[in-house]
Formats: sequence, structure tokens, C-alpha cells
Amino acid sequence: MDLQLTDKTALVTGSTAGIGLAIARRLAAEGAEVVLTGRTEARIQQARAAILAETPQATVRGVAVDFGKAEEVADLLHKVPTVDILVNNVGIFEPKPFVEISDEDWMRFFEVNVLSGVRLSRHYFPIMLASNWGRVLFISSESALQIPQEMIHYGTTKTAQLAVARGLAELTKGTGVTVNSVLPGPTASEGVDEFIKKMAAEGKTNEEAEHDFFQNDRPSSLLQRFITTDEVASMVAYLCSPWPPPQTAPP
Repeated sequence: MDLQLTDKTALVTGSTAGIGLAIARRLAAEGAEVVLTGRTEARIQQARAAILAETPQATVRGVAVDFGKAEEVADLLHKVPTVDILVNNVGIFEPKPFVEISDEDWMRFFEVNVLSGVRLSRHYFPIMLASNWGRVLFISSESALQIPQEMIHYGTTKTAQLAVARGLAELTKGTGVTVNSVLPGPTASEGVDEFIKKMAAEGKTNEEAEHDFFQNDRPSSLLQRFITTDEVASMVAYLCSPWPPPQTAPP
């Protein structure tokens, strides 16, 4: 299926690894011009090379940015003043007992997981409305609805993302702009191995730790496995697309 993304410009935050890189790869393969973001120029160049190895004709560029710093987000907006598609993917997580989550931890999580998307959407969303076409996506998590006891601060920020996305969606009535949230379950992305090691009992293999995680911590999961980043990227690419085309009324 042609998702009709040729000539669209897509900014994907946190796109040098994991879900973000998978989304960037898929959008590039669909013909979109992709703007990568990461903490370092080296990571961006590695991600760009990986995409071009799969899709040599792709147009891919990048901007190094720390989304926990408002001034660096402002610099990104200066360098990339307009986009057709904004994928707010960047996020941080860590397992930590609730009583040990400091004010500094809470603020750090909100800066990266929530305010990054707020700042970018505040800039790009009016431009999309003015042109009557655009896509804003927030990569939230099932943790937004089922707050994990081992990282309540993370789940709270993901719930906040849903509120921002829903509020923006209310402002799109009668336009060609859409705002959506995608809520992946536990995903086999960079950092999961370390997460599992922290959650696992000493001496267990990663496979045993994964099994125990879903049995004990995510028993409601229907898949009972980590989903792949490509599975998430396919959903995101569809939501970015103008497909299906608008239906015309019969004469």
C-alpha cells in the first residue's frame, strides 16, 4: 500500500534507536523526508547510515538536541521551522520505588516525556492548522492506563501525554490535521535488556526474566511477549498517512 507520504517532512524525536529509529526507517521507506533527533551528532549519523543502507534514495537529516533543555528545543525549532508530521517519541524510563523518586526525578521526567511534546506541538500545530494538513502523534504507553508500580513517575507522564493529545485533537475539528496517541505495550527496544536485568532475580536468563515479567508484572498482556519496534512503526506510519483518501459525496 502506498501511504502517500512522498514530499512530506517528518520530525521524529528520540529517533536514533528503538521505536523512534524504527518509525524513522518506516517513514523514510514511504518517501517522507525524515529529521532525526538524538543526544549526539555521532548517534544521529549512525542512525542516518542505517536508514540509508535500507533506503538509499531516502532524504534524512538530523539535529542533536537534549529534550530536557528548553533552550535546545528552541534551537531545534529554529533549525527545523516547519514539518508536516511530528512524532513525539522521545522518552525516558527507569524502575524506582515510589518513595525514592525525588522532586528532581519527577521534574526530569516531565521535562523530557511531556514538555518536549508540548513545546514542539505549540510551534508546529498552528502551522499545520494554517495549511489545513498535518499529523501530530504522541508515542505514549499502556503504562498511561495501567500505571506500573515499579515506575509510577513514568506512567504519570504517559497519562499526561494522553491529556495533551486529546486536548489538541479537540482543536482540529473540520480540518485536515489529526492528533493521535499510540500506546505500545512493553517493547523490545534499546534499554529493555537493562530494565529486565534490574527486574530479574539474580541468576536468571533474559528469557526467564521476560517470562517472569509478563507472568508477574504484566499478567493482563494478551501477547505475553515484548512487541517489536517494527510493529509499532507500522501503526505510526499508517496514522501519519492521508490514507484512506476523503470520500466524495455522490452527485
